[in-house]
Amino acid sequence: MIDSHCHLADKQFNTDLDAVIGRAGEVGVDKMVCIADTFEESEDCLKIATKYEHIFCTIGIHPHVAKDWKEGDADRVKKLIASSPKAVAVGEIGLDYHYDNSPRDIQRSVFEEQLNIAKELDLPAVIHCRDAAQDVREIIESVDPPMIVIHCCTEKWEDVSWVVERGWLLSFTGIATYPKSDEIRKTILQCPLEQMMIETDAPYLAPVPYRGKRNEPAFVVEVAKCIAEVKGIFLEDVEKVTTENAERFYGI
Repeated sequence: MIDSHCHLADKQFNTDLDAVIGRAGEVGVDKMVCIADTFEESEDCLKIATKYEHIFCTIGIHPHVAKDWKEGDADRVKKLIASSPKAVAVGEIGLDYHYDNSPRDIQRSVFEEQLNIAKELDLPAVIHCRDAAQDVREIIESVDPPMIVIHCCTEKWEDVSWVVERGWLLSFTGIATYPKSDEIRKTILQCPLEQMMIETDAPYLAPVPYRGKRNEPAFVVEVAKCIAEVKGIFLEDVEKVTTENAERFYGI
């Protein structure tokens, strides 16, 4: 299995990262993608990916900190990506209208600029979308990047079906296991398995039965189990196909 989206550079893993990675391996998670939210995290993700052969990383600026973007930062993103073959995507980028930690016009501008980096470098982009489905769609369709995934997909099917129609991917987290997540499970039911990835978003969003605890890559198997149950298919098929999807998406 691949945990296609985890924040291993988060401070919650500062004291036991080796053990966390070891536990993932014990349950069959043999690859992980370490996701960046800031420039500092981008550098830390590169260090982690360099240290561990089976870990890869992304480079990008989250919409929460888009307000800190300044002239020349696009070149900084490109320089970090060019510094290592382990940097396999631009992300986590996008829009977040739930918290509005950065002004929306700045979020849109920084999102578009980073999408253009992905297009220029022919890299996939990892998209954060919260309460901003229409603007995310408009910007993505305007830029037309080579490949995207909507990470931590919680949207209704009608809000993300266009992503699947374009041949792109949706990625699901432990939120899908929560009792009140019926809409997410409906989206899972309608999304072809061949266009899905699984992720933890660790250390956040631990799935049932670990809800309320620190999440970690080993728990991604619970997301796979949920998808298998919703779709009425074998767990082994979910593990195999989502692994193939992630390997193809990230080129790993």
